[in-house]
Amino acid sequence: MKVIIQIPCLNEEQTLPAVMATMPQHIDGVDVIEYLIIDDGSTDKTVEVAKKLGVHHIVRHTQRMGLARSFRDGVNRALELGADIVVNTDGDNQYPQERIPDLVKPILDGKADIVIADRQTSKIAHFSPLKKLLQRFGSWVVNKAAGTNVPDAASGFRAYSKTALLRINIITQFSYCMETTIQAGNKRLPIVSVPITTNPKTRESRLFNNIWEHIYKSMTAIIRAFIMYRPITVFATFGTVLFVIGSIPFIRYLVLLLTEHEPSSHLQSLLLGSVFLFGAFLCLALSVIADIIRTNRILIEETLEQVKAQRFNTKVDPEE
Repeated sequence: MKVIIQIPCLNEEQTLPAVMATMPQHIDGVDVIEYLIIDDGSTDKTVEVAKKLGVHHIVRHTQRMGLARSFRDGVNRALELGADIVVNTDGDNQYPQERIPDLVKPILDGKADIVIADRQTSKIAHFSPLKKLLQRFGSWVVNKAAGTNVPDAASGFRAYSKTALLRINIITQFSYCMETTIQAGNKRLPIVSVPITTNPKTRESRLFNNIWEHIYKSMTAIIRAFIMYRPITVFATFGTVLFVIGSIPFIRYLVLLLTEHEPSSHLQSLLLGSVFLFGAFLCLALSVIADIIRTNRILIEETLEQVKAQRFNTKVDPEE
């Protein structure tokens, strides 16, 4: 059993030593533990520090590619190296690396394919009340889209089994956390959460410039993933709302016609209703088209899973 702990880094020469100092040297049930750095175009001495600290593998980007691409490239490299489990932590020492054995254990016990650390955001001192509220709301939205019950969907401190990594495909350019959770939920991959306590804050987030940018990018990723996996639910809901709204002017026109006998003076009701009913019809057509695309995407993903299995020299169990 081989575990690779990957660390996406962007100018982390100051904090990387603290991260590596708390890395586990032994995990029960694991034969090999290796460390992998994904350098996302750092301009400081992150790579040199990593080498001095004994990091086994380094993936380098010549320019900044973003967290999602860094995660994907790290996972691909870890699978090439024969990883059975991949653990992701951050280079800013936000997470307690000594809890990594707790993340790995549910996978070793066969109880989960993905284990997500619950930061218990309501207890984090440097989180503002607004940020705590948005974190809870974001997790609620993700759980609705994924059919899961993950307390902290934005947590990047995670462990993935090889099975999960073969089945999940990263599409977004922002952050992999919410997208992989939604994919895992819709693909019926078992997810377990483990409560943790985060370390003191070392720097501001580099994923976004302000909280509103974070909200926009997160919601965009969630909506895209939701439409990908539940298109009929999305378009049927919009279509139903438009149909109900569009029916009201027609009912009004009918009532006025029966009571006032002057239909020509209320044609605007028919015009308004027609616009909404046309929108409802478009939603119905889009739901059919989107569902056909979803079916094709599922077939493509199954083929891609087989390709990944061949590339990384492993087998895909159809029962998993």
